[in-house]
Amino acid sequence: MKAPLSWILDLVDVPAGTTTEEITDRLTLTGLKLEAIVSPGREITGPLVIGRVLTMEPEPQKNGKTINWCTVDVGDANGTGEPQGIVCGAHNFAPGDLVVTVLPGGVLPGGFEIGARKTYGHLSAGMICSARELGLGEDHDGIIVLPPDAGEPGQDARPVLGLDEETIEFEVNPDRAYALSLRGIAREVLVSVEGASGFRDPAVRDTPAANDQGHPVVVEDAEGCPVFVARRVDGFDPAAPTPDFMVQRITAAGMRPISLAVDVTNYVMLETGRPIHGYDADRLRGAIVVRRAREGEKLTTLDGTARTLDPGDLVVTDDSGIIGLGGVMGGETTEISDTTTSVLVEAAHWDAVSMFRTGRRHKITSEAGKRNERGVDPTICEAAADRVVELLVEHGGGTAHPGVTVVGTPPAMPVVEVAGDLAARVSGMSITEEQSVECLRAVGCEVSGSGILSVTPPPWRPDLTDAQDFSEEVIRLVGYDKVPSVLPTPPSGRGLTRAQQLRRRVGRTLAGEGYVEVVTFPFVGEADLDALGLPADDPRRDLLRLSNPLNAEAAFMTSTLLPGLLRTAGKNVGHGTTDVAIFETATVTLPHHAGPAPILPVDRRPSEAELEALDAALPAQPLHLALVGTGDAVSGGWWGEARPVSWADAVEAVRAVAAALGLEVSASAVELAPWHPGRCAELSVDGEVVGHAGEVHPTVCQAFGLPKRTVAAEVDLDLLIARAVHLRSAPTFSSYPVAKEDVALVVDATVPAADVEAALREGAGELLESIRLFDVYTGDQVGEGRKSLAYALRFRALDRTLKEGEAAAARDAAVALAAERTGAVQRA
Repeated sequence: MKAPLSWILDLVDVPAGTTTEEITDRLTLTGLKLEAIVSPGREITGPLVIGRVLTMEPEPQKNGKTINWCTVDVGDANGTGEPQGIVCGAHNFAPGDLVVTVLPGGVLPGGFEIGARKTYGHLSAGMICSARELGLGEDHDGIIVLPPDAGEPGQDARPVLGLDEETIEFEVNPDRAYALSLRGIAREVLVSVEGASGFRDPAVRDTPAANDQGHPVVVEDAEGCPVFVARRVDGFDPAAPTPDFMVQRITAAGMRPISLAVDVTNYVMLETGRPIHGYDADRLRGAIVVRRAREGEKLTTLDGTARTLDPGDLVVTDDSGIIGLGGVMGGETTEISDTTTSVLVEAAHWDAVSMFRTGRRHKITSEAGKRNERGVDPTICEAAADRVVELLVEHGGGTAHPGVTVVGTPPAMPVVEVAGDLAARVSGMSITEEQSVECLRAVGCEVSGSGILSVTPPPWRPDLTDAQDFSEEVIRLVGYDKVPSVLPTPPSGRGLTRAQQLRRRVGRTLAGEGYVEVVTFPFVGEADLDALGLPADDPRRDLLRLSNPLNAEAAFMTSTLLPGLLRTAGKNVGHGTTDVAIFETATVTLPHHAGPAPILPVDRRPSEAELEALDAALPAQPLHLALVGTGDAVSGGWWGEARPVSWADAVEAVRAVAAALGLEVSASAVELAPWHPGRCAELSVDGEVVGHAGEVHPTVCQAFGLPKRTVAAEVDLDLLIARAVHLRSAPTFSSYPVAKEDVALVVDATVPAADVEAALREGAGELLESIRLFDVYTGDQVGEGRKSLAYALRFRALDRTLKEGEAAAARDAAVALAAERTGAVQRA
């Protein structure tokens, strides 16, 4: 909201010497935040004066353009008293007119310096200015012609144009619609600035009583339109100009002057906060009726858009049909034009919720709608209409029609009970009940009682609905800057939870493995799952749809972290980062279709049954860990060749995480999208599947812009954390020498190496310290469809040196169990 300072001070008095900055500082402290202080004349320096055109000689040019060679009387402003010769390309003035003239040495907005220069065969010493050149608007087709009584030649033009005016721009919260008016801002100045007094409410005025001579109005939906006031002005001069003060204030407030009739309604809206609509009364046919729209009805609004209406829209009609979208925008058929001589003024109060829904439904943003949808004072409709009539008569030469139509009464404001010490308890300040009552009355509330106060908010504050709202009003007037800063004492013996500690352990482990953590959006679309190659019956396609998605192409909560990670990796590769290793820990959403969640009450604490029903409706949201790697796992250089990532890197990353949690992961071959068949491992802990890892399918890599051989893994981190060993015991070490045994086993090519390793580990018994696969061989020596797996087994005892026979016996037992379970044959 932009508010000219002079307009504010017309409505409230502040102590002499109070600066604009002091006013805005106090308003900011009480909740009306300053955005900017704007003065149009701040960028203009040097001589800007009133000039009188003495002569004006048109001179056609070869390029088809006609310029005017003018002599302009600028008094003594040029230091000589002689007329100033100026070339001007505009034609909307004549000799004798007063114009705005900037002389050599002046600087206009944008750093445009003015000097004497030779142009069109003349020495032009200065410039006659348009509104655009002075930063007063966008009109540059013609120069500014001042009224005959604007001043004398040579006089400073800044005060005449309002260029010395300061305009304050405020950031107004959506719940404080009253501050979208000079009336509301002036009231805030009254209660915020120390010493402010003399508030002159523009909505307090004597208005004529309703009678049966006014334009007939029928309101069929009193809930949607509780109050409708209609007044009429006849004999209006459509060519009457808008007075300068009104043009300056409307422009400073950020609106564009259009015509006197429209400008007056906008002026009163800015002044009082009450949106006003004007009809060409001669175009109306019969009584005005306010009702809800019917299915299929249409209206062409003032912006020229044909709209299909919704049954929830409030409309204004007459015998010709719909003539306006109530409270949002009028229709073309009754629009005020340059031939309008009779104006019907509408000042109506509209239901805020209906206004909001209609505006969003039709994508209409207007100054009137902005105020109506936030809630406007319903008691000032008669005063606002009377103010419009007064200005139209005063400046448009019309006559006020004796008829006054008033339909309905303003809805009553609710009475709220507020504890007298609530503000003190909430803020921690020493605020007495008397102070609370004083502050509440200062903002317009009616207060009665003691201990428990009965408070009625003023009609311009529909945002004050419960006790906390009133305590906030008290606290902001006492001063947010006076709220004591007290650090709460943390309870002893608390810290990170077990789950938090383990999650951090996972993050540190993956960081140590070379992975970088990322955060992606949890939203996917069907196209993302298609890119993963998921079959139609894959349970990961069962998604939770969002009712109001940020992006229509990603309208579901994701059931897997892989789309976001693969997309992120693809973007990095696309920007030239060829070696990528990233991971993410986040929840996924797995709907179980328990029905819609219940709407809980707000006037009491929900019952246990209601809370249980709410919990039952919530989808499962397990915590997952996913990682993606592409490019080289080990960079090449003088030390050796690079090693690209492989499916084993994804498996080993998960094993590293499991080891950090005190767990062991076993892997077995499986086929599952989006992994490559034959290069996907199913990961299990104690027989329970926790996730999958391996090489991503080439078609999936192509869909996400990734190179072939990209690897990925995804596991259920909740399952791992639930099984994790939180406090691991320190490892034990033996000081006795190790016994080394190597075995090479030939198995079928389809047998997973993990199965062979598990059998060797179990068969070797407690003397086995470690086992490592150090070679895999396929070729003629082992036969087609076979492979040789070579393992290094290390044996050691804690209390003695092993005898040669003990290590050999343990090795033989391990080989025997591997042969029994996997069909392994020891290779000679």
